[in-house]
Amino acid sequence: MNITAAERGGDTGPDALAIADRVEAFVRNIVLPYERDTRFDHHGCPTEELVQELKQKAREAGVLTPHIMSDGSHLTQRATAIVLQRTGLSPLGPVACNTSAPDEGNMYLLGKMGTPMIKERFLKPLKDGCARSAFLMTEPDDGCGSDPSQMKTTCRREGDGWVINGRKAFITGFVGAKIGIIMAKSEEADSAGGACMFIVDLPSDAIRIEYVPNTLDSQLPGGHAMVSIENLKVPADQMLGEPGEAFKYAQVRLSPARLSHCMRWLGACQRANEIAVDYANRRHAFGKVIIDHEGVGFMLADNLIDLKHCELMINWCADVLDTGSLGIMESSMTKVAVSELLMKVADRCVQVMGGRGVSDDTVVEQIFREIRCFRIYDGPTEVHKWSLAKRIKRQWREAQA
Repeated sequence: MNITAAERGGDTGPDALAIADRVEAFVRNIVLPYERDTRFDHHGCPTEELVQELKQKAREAGVLTPHIMSDGSHLTQRATAIVLQRTGLSPLGPVACNTSAPDEGNMYLLGKMGTPMIKERFLKPLKDGCARSAFLMTEPDDGCGSDPSQMKTTCRREGDGWVINGRKAFITGFVGAKIGIIMAKSEEADSAGGACMFIVDLPSDAIRIEYVPNTLDSQLPGGHAMVSIENLKVPADQMLGEPGEAFKYAQVRLSPARLSHCMRWLGACQRANEIAVDYANRRHAFGKVIIDHEGVGFMLADNLIDLKHCELMINWCADVLDTGSLGIMESSMTKVAVSELLMKVADRCVQVMGGRGVSDDTVVEQIFREIRCFRIYDGPTEVHKWSLAKRIKRQWREAQA
């Protein structure tokens, strides 16, 4: 059963809800048992064999890439929120449904910025679930990260193309990816030292994996690699947009990608809370089920409140993006609020469950680890607050003029 454009609906109408319900049924009935599969690598990440098997199951169920319609159009951000939230009910759900980072954000960017050639050659295999991608921006050794102006990877014109040199760090999903989006600082005078964005085929002999660190999170295939780029030649028609304008193009991807993280992890924490609630209603201590002890029951009540706060923040930001606004301030506020609140939710779930919460008997332990990383990925809380404080100061000054 394939999703058609007619099913897209508007906002979170009945058609969008129907898509979300199908996704949830798939994740709960088909994906959840795979959480006990043994096909995970030494980093704890799902192997490519497992990824492809899950995607095939989603393809058969008609829920592969459910936020993009058969005609190439997207759900609204508000409708996407309920769909991606349902995929997040399992750490493997976004991988199976092809809504995980970085692919989901990369598909959005290519859909907005890609030429017809780029959409056919690179976007189509991503949308069809036949390829994974990586976004190469973050750098080691005092290079760019939260501060993109520190970019050290360079690109220069050579013949009818470009040559890229540099190093990149924490490149999510790089191992096994077939498509890469690379940001590099232009050496050309007419680019005014601005960044450029290229899309390339992977693997490439010009891009060498230095190492793949073990990290707290283990949801995504391919790990978070450190790579070296040496004399990578890229045809001119594989540049996204114009030279020197990549930071502007990155803004197109930035806010929706931040919000997508919030959507998926809200679903994960709703699942963790379900497990904690079930445990608290079955486990007895001091003569009664532990939910009847205020120390436990109040934690679960706080979870309910914080989960609703997250849902409302996500919906508010989605509505802003659906007006056509870049929503930079709104997405920063939402990312901070949701990541911090979900960390509290996940922590309470672990605390309620005691020894079971810190073991791998349930998925709660993994969700706790993943959420801790979410507070850093797509901008640490402190960087977002610093950016918001600068905006507050600027607005104050403008009000005094």
